[in-house]
Amino acid sequence: MKASVYFFIGLIFMALAACSTQEVKQDTKAVPAPNQSSATIDDSAQGSGQNPPLTQTKGDKTLNLVRIIDGGACKNDFQGAKGAFLLYADPADIERIKAEKGPQIFGDFENKIQAFSTEALQDAINATNLTEDPFALGADEAQEKLTKQLSKNFRNSVADAVNNFQTETTLTIDVVPFAPSFIFYQQGCAATQMEPEN
Repeated sequence: MKASVYFFIGLIFMALAACSTQEVKQDTKAVPAPNQSSATIDDSAQGSGQNPPLTQTKGDKTLNLVRIIDGGACKNDFQGAKGAFLLYADPADIERIKAEKGPQIFGDFENKIQAFSTEALQDAINATNLTEDPFALGADEAQEKLTKQLSKNFRNSVADAVNNFQTETTLTIDVVPFAPSFIFYQQGCAATQMEPEN
C-alpha cells in the first residue's frame, strides 16, 4: 500500500518536470555553484552531496519529495541563472484530497504550482545581484555568495504563494531551492521557451 502511494504521488506530479518555462543558454563565463561541501547554505533541504533529501519537516508534518523542478530565467541580456527546485508534499493530505475530490484535481494543483514557482524564480533572479563580486576571493566564493542570495530571494518570493496555495487546496507543500544545481550567467543570457523532453 505504501509503495503504491509513493508511486501515485510521483505520477501526480510528473507533469511538473517542465514546471519552469524558461531555459538559460550556456555562456563561456557560466560557472556552476560550488559543491555542497564548500557551500554553507542555511537551508534545511540541502542535504549532503548532490542528492536532495527525500523528506522535509514543515511544522509538525513530514513532507515527501514528489518532484524536482528545473527552471531558469534571465534578469537581462547578460545575467541569469538556472537550477532545480524541490517540491515536497504531505502524503496524508494527498490521500485525503484524492478520496474527497478525486485524482483529477491534482492536474489543477500542478498548474498552480508551476505558475507561482516560475513567477517566484523570475522575481528571485530579478532581486539577486548577479554582477561579479570584485571582493570575492575566487570563483567558488563568488558562486557561494550568489547561491545564498538567490536561495534566500526565492524562499522569500515563493512563501506567500505557498501559503495561499495551502489555504486554498488544504495540501501542505513546500518548494525549496536546491543549491548544488545552480548555474549563474554573467556575460550572456538568452531565455527561450523550454520544450518538454521526450
